[in-house]
Amino acid sequence: MDKLSVIIPARNESDNLQSCIGGIVEVLKKNQINHEVLVIDDGSTDNTQEIITKVTSVNPSVRCIKNQCENGFGYAVRLGLQEFTGDAVAIMMADQSDSPNDLVKYWKCLLDGSDCAFGSRFIKGGQVLDYPLVKLVANRIVNTMIRIAFNIKSNDVTNAFKMYRRDVIEGCKPLISPHFNLTVEIPLKAIIRGYSYEVLPISWKNRTKGLAKLKLREMGSRYFFIIAYLWLEKYFSRGDYINK
Repeated sequence: MDKLSVIIPARNESDNLQSCIGGIVEVLKKNQINHEVLVIDDGSTDNTQEIITKVTSVNPSVRCIKNQCENGFGYAVRLGLQEFTGDAVAIMMADQSDSPNDLVKYWKCLLDGSDCAFGSRFIKGGQVLDYPLVKLVANRIVNTMIRIAFNIKSNDVTNAFKMYRRDVIEGCKPLISPHFNLTVEIPLKAIIRGYSYEVLPISWKNRTKGLAKLKLREMGSRYFFIIAYLWLEKYFSRGDYINK
């Protein structure tokens, strides 16, 4: 592998985006990882686009695509997954909750032969800072249900911050989730379809600026739908979609 792509979906993240991108680029340059940072402006109404223009004017490794179709986390990430040019791709949040240093751990994991690198905030060595209690409880319930239903070792599937080889993304298509349920669809499809993965401890901190986009009340049924869909694939597709 020669090049890493980092996809950052962003909607009204002007308070965070410049520091977020700057931190990622700094760490990747320091570790001599050839890269591109692909920011997807998902219909921002603040000055997010101005920030992106400022960053891209001084850093050729950063580029921006405006999502001209329906807005939503899943739509934005899927657009990025159509456009990235790297041999591997990571999905990161624009709110600075993910640590750029963990990108390096992911990259080394893929260089060692894994198809996917999944992070967990809830294993030895993982760290969580200022996670809202209601969201934390919901997270632990949902992830426990997923781990049992799919008989997998990963206990933080709903966390978006993961890395995949290009052929994994191709093997998981078509991707259908329009919203945050894409964070579940991609890793579960990768596991079900036979791609290898490692779970690594990562750190996470709650945003300090801007507004969170994930609304638990809106996402409940959407998570249930994609989980049920993938559960049916796992147990009833007779291996028709397994990577061979």
